[in-house]
Amino acid sequence: MPERVRVKAGMAILFAASVWMGTVAANEVRVSTDEQLRAALAAAGPGSEILIAPGRYRGGFARSGLHGTAAKPVVIAGEDPQQPPEFIGEAAGGRGSVAIHLSDVSHVVLRDLVLKGFPGNGLNIDDGGSVETPSHHVCIEHLRVLETGPSGNRDGLKMSGVDQFRVADCVFRGWGGSAIDCVGCHDGVVERCRFEGVEGFSQSNAVQLKGSSRGVRVLENYFLNAGQRAVNIGGSTGAAYFRPAVGDSEAAEIEVAGNRFVGGMSAVAWVTAEGGHVHHNTFVGQGKWVLRILQENQDPRMKPSHGGLFEDNLVVMGDDLGVMLNIGPSTAPETFHFRRNAWYSRRGRPPQLPTPEVEPLYGQGQPLTMPNTEGSWPKEPGGPLWERGAHAYEADEVDRPTVNAGGGIF
Repeated sequence: MPERVRVKAGMAILFAASVWMGTVAANEVRVSTDEQLRAALAAAGPGSEILIAPGRYRGGFARSGLHGTAAKPVVIAGEDPQQPPEFIGEAAGGRGSVAIHLSDVSHVVLRDLVLKGFPGNGLNIDDGGSVETPSHHVCIEHLRVLETGPSGNRDGLKMSGVDQFRVADCVFRGWGGSAIDCVGCHDGVVERCRFEGVEGFSQSNAVQLKGSSRGVRVLENYFLNAGQRAVNIGGSTGAAYFRPAVGDSEAAEIEVAGNRFVGGMSAVAWVTAEGGHVHHNTFVGQGKWVLRILQENQDPRMKPSHGGLFEDNLVVMGDDLGVMLNIGPSTAPETFHFRRNAWYSRRGRPPQLPTPEVEPLYGQGQPLTMPNTEGSWPKEPGGPLWERGAHAYEADEVDRPTVNAGGGIF
């Protein structure tokens, strides 16, 4: 039996103490027009705080080589969190296929923004094509990314070559490819976000981690009808797009914990993946599968998808569920491990697993309190099944990123 995976995600480095305590920055700039925002982005440097007034902005903003420091990050934020500025894309009568595109950046904060109706990506952050020098120390919080796409490889948040990042307390509603697509991203966390599928959008997955992504934690999020695969551990990436280079898997050292998955075609997929620790999650009402083990990258350098650990989860299998676990060809399901999961089925069907489970708990016919579409769950549910799953998750505060009192990072 493999040791319990504990992904540090580089948090000791990522979010070290900061002197950014919310006081007025020496380089504070308030903007209220597209032209003022473009000028402020062009002039920004360490310690710049760009505060964007409430109102509508047309999108199509870009900046390369934007660097702050640990003590003086660059902050791009809505001036009033209660009235965040709205970046409106072409689909909604605005401008540009992408709201904001940042390349080759470090120590940057984006918060309290609305990005709506962009036919490309809502927010794009990358390494500028230099895979050996990734963008790093990026914090994204309190963003609402709405109606991106609506189809094809159009992502709410696209990150390629970004290390030591945090995405927290954001809302993603309606997208084409992924709500968050990470290609070659390392040592980061996606936490306390809401992912909601919308009719008319293709929504391949909510969070995708591929292209040699490693050390990413997906924690305490809510997934509502979040597409074909809510969390894709791995994927299928062209050799030229791996960061920093092609290895033997699409993703490794991924942790998925404390999340609630409601609806959607399937919840979690291991796709040409190495390991992956999925624990203390609650799964309700998936339409076709709960879990999938797949091998989509046929590069001979790739090992079969292997070594996943699924433990302490609560799985409510609906009557319409086809197969709980879908296993594709060229994978290694015999290397997966299942421990202490709680399984509920009104029909009394035990799950068919590729390996024997350690200490499973089965429940049939007993009442369960289900979540509503707004994400409200009972705080103190009863019954032994509820001793597993997201309600039993205890966050590892030592390894988690923190935001200081002033709303900054690091």
